[in-house]
Amino acid sequence: MIKKTITRTLCSALLLLPVISSAEMLSMVNYESKPGQLPRKEGIAILDVDPQSPQFGKIVQDLPLPPSTVAHHIFYNKDVSKAYITALGQGALRVIDMKKTPYEIQLLNVPQCEVAEDMAFTSDKKTWYLTCMGSSNVIVGDAHTDKVKQVIAANEKETFIRYPHGIGLNEDVDRLMVTSTVRASDLGDAGETVTVIEATTGKVLSTHKVSDKPSPSGSAPVEAVFMPHSTPPLAYVNTMFEGKLWTATWHTSQHHFEFKPAFDFSSIKQGVPLEIYFNQEHDKLFVTTANPGALNIFDISQSTSKPVFLKSIPTAGGAHHVVFSPDEKYAFVQNSFLNLPDMDDGSISVIDLQKMEKIHSIDTLKALGFKPNCILMLPPWHTDDVH
Repeated sequence: MIKKTITRTLCSALLLLPVISSAEMLSMVNYESKPGQLPRKEGIAILDVDPQSPQFGKIVQDLPLPPSTVAHHIFYNKDVSKAYITALGQGALRVIDMKKTPYEIQLLNVPQCEVAEDMAFTSDKKTWYLTCMGSSNVIVGDAHTDKVKQVIAANEKETFIRYPHGIGLNEDVDRLMVTSTVRASDLGDAGETVTVIEATTGKVLSTHKVSDKPSPSGSAPVEAVFMPHSTPPLAYVNTMFEGKLWTATWHTSQHHFEFKPAFDFSSIKQGVPLEIYFNQEHDKLFVTTANPGALNIFDISQSTSKPVFLKSIPTAGGAHHVVFSPDEKYAFVQNSFLNLPDMDDGSISVIDLQKMEKIHSIDTLKALGFKPNCILMLPPWHTDDVH
């Protein structure tokens, strides 16, 4: 059933672009200049990442962004008709209509949001949610008009939402899960909690500590990602500074999540876990670590709550976002995390998932002095059903 759904999605997505060469596989990568490099430049590069293509590693289109944007993440809506770009600088949110070519970037008006981070979308294609780490709130938007519908900001009588970053949505239990990460201005005052919100109302329900250390632990939970089709519902949460992977399992009778540590990345000499992904069959879990930079692979076929570590594949400093080829032969890892020292390599690693080893490095942006911040496959090759 999962494979049939993905096949239908890919066939539909092919209608969103002009005729495409069979020997290419295109991704979009937002990039920025290195710190102190003038004139500062930002943009979105459309890159051919197919190792078999004559254009492998080449930029086939470049979309400029204002140099004050500090574009961060890119997300598709549920029908892959729009791409949303969150920003840490000027203009929290932008959108690309993926049905129209050549692509154009439009600024959306979200004045209540400062330092936009992650997004989640409802399956009925009506609503999106946006975390704002600078203004400590979650914005609820109309997915058709892209107008703000609601601002979720806890008052003094509710559980406090501080520096929200990661956001996961599970509609089966009507819950949002939001991480409290770090102060955006200097990465200080690290949080240690995950806040649970009733998705349809925006009501803040509870807060859960994600650390075994005494408070304030500064564990900095960064991403909260629900396992697709899990029974009972289960989410994975990683702690950026403490370096652990946690599970949050839903207890149906009690209507709450139980949080437990599942893996310590220090045991494999990896640190700063960032992004969480699954393969199409949802029997493997992938987690990037930025320092020293790796793609970590887990087997979750037998137990989603107890991931079995398989291998850590070295990439480069700042391993962050990942995309996969539709046949899952390759993974492409974008290596740069906020331009931080030792985590700012600027390359894109090509991983052979059958051999479980790095086989290429796409240094196109790195050679131009730019740092990629996110990578996303264009619609015909996009298979991710989580982000």
